[in-house]
Amino acid sequence: MAHQDAARDAALVLFSGGQDSTTCLAWALARYPRVETIGFAYGQRHAVELDCRAPLRAGVAGLQDWSGRLGPDHVIDLGASLAAIGATALTTETEIRMTEAGLPSTFVPGRNLVFLAYAAALAYRRGLRRIVAGVCETDYSGYPDCRDDTIKAMQLALNLGLERRFVLETPLMWVDKAATWALAEELAGPPLVELIVEHSHSCYLGNRANRHEWGYGCGTCPACELRAAGWRRWREERI
Repeated sequence: MAHQDAARDAALVLFSGGQDSTTCLAWALARYPRVETIGFAYGQRHAVELDCRAPLRAGVAGLQDWSGRLGPDHVIDLGASLAAIGATALTTETEIRMTEAGLPSTFVPGRNLVFLAYAAALAYRRGLRRIVAGVCETDYSGYPDCRDDTIKAMQLALNLGLERRFVLETPLMWVDKAATWALAEELAGPPLVELIVEHSHSCYLGNRANRHEWGYGCGTCPACELRAAGWRRWREERI
């Protein structure tokens, strides 16, 4: 019965253009017959990630005969609304540091909650039951809106508020970055890993000038350090 339900389901993937969301897109395409994507422009410092989305979508769709499963892409322009709430290192040219609250200054308050609310509204209109997000509580920077409890609470709120039975899928919640690289290889082999290295973007500073073995980025921001460390662990484990 569960397999039959999955065959009828359709999914909406929160797709930023980064490593995690690209892996989640492949994960969803491997499971569901119809998959759409949603991205957000919110005045992010690393807006170059938006330019990476189309090549990544095309590249992932070409793997494992998934092109017939990938549906439309939707980009929601939130303007400067999140930046207006308060300056963060992801929306202004400020230093990335730890704040008095014990969180990195890259934390954008409420960002993932806003994203999920918009995604659910779109899923409601499009008849999509599964909402897939690449949030993670294992390798993360302490963001409270990435925690499993938060996602479960958000699923309940969305289902009550929209009178739907959405399922918020978080395939990366309990895996580290090394395991994320491994999952990409498991899903579609070296071609997906190479696609993520060459075309995805995770660097908070939006750096696409410096090419590392794990991809492009400044190499020193928290996102780059996390991605690089995961790459090294994954490579060591494969030997």
